[in-house]
Amino acid sequence: MTDPALQAEVLQLREQLREWNYRYYVLDDPSVPDAEYDRCLRRLQEIESQCPELVTTDSPTQRVGAQPLDQFRQVAHEVPMLSLDNAFDAAELVSFDRRLRDRLKDAETPIEYCCEPKLDGIAVSLLYRDGALERGATRGDGTTGEDITHNVRTIPSIPLHLRGEDYPQVLEVRGEIYMPRAGFELVNQQAREEGSKPFVNPRNAAAGSLRQLDARITARRRLEMCCYSVGLVEGGQLPGEHSAVLDCLHRWGLRINSESRVVKGIEACEEYYNYLAGRRDALPYDIDGIVYKVNRLDLQRKLGFVSRAPRWAIARKFPAQEEMTRLLGVEFQVGRTGAITPVARLEPVFVGGVTVSNATLHNSDEIARLGVMIGDTVIVRRAGDVIPQVVSVVKDRRPADAVPVIFPTECPVCGSVTERAADEAVIRCMGGLVCAAQQKAAIKHFVSRRAMDIDGLGDKLVAQLVDQGLVENVAGLYRLEKEQLLGLERMGEKSVNKLLAAIEKSKKTTLPRFIFALGIREVGEATALNLARHFGSWEKLVAASEAQLLQVDDVGPVVADHLRQFFDSEAGMSVAQSLRDQGVSWPDIEVTEAGELPLAGQTWVVTGKLEVMGRNEAKAALQALGARVAGSVSAKTHCVVAGPGAGSKLDKARELAIEVIDEAAFVALLESHGVRG
Repeated sequence: MTDPALQAEVLQLREQLREWNYRYYVLDDPSVPDAEYDRCLRRLQEIESQCPELVTTDSPTQRVGAQPLDQFRQVAHEVPMLSLDNAFDAAELVSFDRRLRDRLKDAETPIEYCCEPKLDGIAVSLLYRDGALERGATRGDGTTGEDITHNVRTIPSIPLHLRGEDYPQVLEVRGEIYMPRAGFELVNQQAREEGSKPFVNPRNAAAGSLRQLDARITARRRLEMCCYSVGLVEGGQLPGEHSAVLDCLHRWGLRINSESRVVKGIEACEEYYNYLAGRRDALPYDIDGIVYKVNRLDLQRKLGFVSRAPRWAIARKFPAQEEMTRLLGVEFQVGRTGAITPVARLEPVFVGGVTVSNATLHNSDEIARLGVMIGDTVIVRRAGDVIPQVVSVVKDRRPADAVPVIFPTECPVCGSVTERAADEAVIRCMGGLVCAAQQKAAIKHFVSRRAMDIDGLGDKLVAQLVDQGLVENVAGLYRLEKEQLLGLERMGEKSVNKLLAAIEKSKKTTLPRFIFALGIREVGEATALNLARHFGSWEKLVAASEAQLLQVDDVGPVVADHLRQFFDSEAGMSVAQSLRDQGVSWPDIEVTEAGELPLAGQTWVVTGKLEVMGRNEAKAALQALGARVAGSVSAKTHCVVAGPGAGSKLDKARELAIEVIDEAAFVALLESHGVRG
């Protein structure tokens, strides 16, 4: 017989682990360190290995471990999983609302709608019996799907046992399994490193992950699930409103979308569409539209269904983020570090809300992986502010006269030889400062807002300065004279005076900006901030050994090597010294231990769109001041920086009475601590 004390401990450990999982994966509010969670999980595993009779299918230890399947078996849905009709513009949405009010014979009373982001994932059904997860299935054709129980059990946001006690005896939960963007990038990075084929988009990645016969592969794919409705319900009563049903699911331990809203009237639905369209690029996952559902369930039943779709719901689509077009040619651009990037010239196509005629092909390895040829029909993806990219080739549409893409063996700008380092995918021009393209790119980086912030030096003016031999490197900017600038195109006296004033103003800068502006390979803003904070002065940084550089947060062997190469380079250090000789200066920074940093121990959240700096830059600045930057608001949050378009995180901060500041106050705070915004 099993020791009663061990039985009691197992129950207590399972309940504790479920609670922690719920707070971490559903509420985004972790309550204990990972080490404490791991200790409890190991203890549970230890007891279950000693007493196999205590193992249950809903134990937190059973998320992964089943033997790979030979094939998926079919599952019949007791309640069909229907599709949705689509609305592609505001007029179609208004017509949808009018049809509903006509059918309800109430033209005056605005209908209350539940508005939910339409996640770009895979629809699934989860069947819980007496609170325990019994089965997971794909939507399939709506009446029959595939049994993917062994895979859904690996997804942390899917509880193996529901919370509480008031759930129905039988509860079928429906939702979308998706792959967040961060997980998608990681999966594709691993695929490229392993030499396997990357996924085209997060939806394909989620679908491919769910259809693995080996659940251990699925477990590594960082999938999440968000619930949006219920199907079969037996032995229990649910509320009379769709939004209240979602609240119940959330209370029982399932994730729902925090961006969902209940609104009255179709005009409010359109307002929500505009709101979410503005938030789309800031979300950590892909959405392709909004689903509007009549909120009252009695009205849903009254409205009924037509064909394979409910009358009471509709999906309003966002502009497509992927489209097909033709590859007309490939040009090769040279960046400030000599990296040669192939750029696809496309037959213009409307995608992601804009007309796209250029897209990146990344590098020669990507061209080989895609197997792309000039003349091919290609699929182009554009998501928000991300540079459009060619993601695949429609090979059955390849024309007979398609031409291979040949990477240049000489720099297309200066004619210097190109080389590829053994550990890199990038081919580089070896011309260095002899190459006009590298000169121009280095100057553009140096004068950019996040570097030396010299207003008025746009791309065309930089090109003129280099092409006419007025500037060879960034130090030459500080030797420019008024007469030289007046001789350039579109440069009148007012423009010249303004530019010279901006150049003079830029001489007073900060050490992190100066380090970043030099354009040392792999040294971004966050690394520059960490270097400045660690060493405090330029002299100490330059004198640092590779071993000393490796002691800095965010500096690994590659970055340390690039830093030492720059500091040991006569050309690089000559430019840096010339800048200082011409008056570029900054105050040294008082070196502070991590625990003494001004925001040490504080948790901050950045939400909405920032105008002065990007969210990544804001995060780097906060981290340099010792703060932890979290992705969600909780009672432990110290402050929230909210820009335009801030949504649920701002609402939660107000609900919890957490301090909220706008970007202007945030920039002022950074500057008060010596970090320029």
